[in-house]
Amino acid sequence: MRLDKYITQVTDFSRKEVKRLLHANEVTVNDVPERDPGRKVGEHDEINLQGMPLEAPRTRYLMLYKPEGVICATDDPTHPTVLALLELPRVERLNICGRLDIDTTGLVLLTDDGQWAHRVASPNHKTGKVYLVDTADPIPSDAVRTFAEGLMLKGEKLRTQPAELEILSAHQARICLHEGRYHQVKRMFAAIGNRVVALHREQIGSITLDEMLEPGEYRELTPEEIASI
Repeated sequence: MRLDKYITQVTDFSRKEVKRLLHANEVTVNDVPERDPGRKVGEHDEINLQGMPLEAPRTRYLMLYKPEGVICATDDPTHPTVLALLELPRVERLNICGRLDIDTTGLVLLTDDGQWAHRVASPNHKTGKVYLVDTADPIPSDAVRTFAEGLMLKGEKLRTQPAELEILSAHQARICLHEGRYHQVKRMFAAIGNRVVALHREQIGSITLDEMLEPGEYRELTPEEIASI
């Protein structure tokens, strides 16, 4: 890989800024100052920038506990974004896998592995998403059958795919979806004459939100969690 490309991949510097650093003798390769941006480097080369070693780029897989009031976007002029919660370099390169509404809390997955992100989000892979739902009105017992059969949402031409609903109490349920239509959980409950007052995502596939995380906190996924998608 070209030296300038390597440095841009592992830092926040642009290609233009990297060239300035090279010309200022701020970069060494194997303890030798290097000014050529096209110099080829490999995995066994030791590259230092301003006296600090650079780590080889690696693919990142993260889980984040999204708080209420934060949006799943790369940038927004009025609201904080999930990327702003991450104290990491190159956060703009992370994909947000399965976005949540601003008032929905819970598990968000992020990665710079595009294929993995596609498997999380694509309905073709049928990765189940589990939500805890609080409602304004009592949940009727026949909602379990209605959700399992699928229902028509306002403005849609196809019924929803079968969803598993577990009623936990009069105003609370757990639902597992295998698709991700716009505001789907809220619209499904609206279709049966109810209103969602709180929504929290607990699980994606077999990856469960770490109970040790507080809202706004994150951690890397384990190898087992990554392989489960």
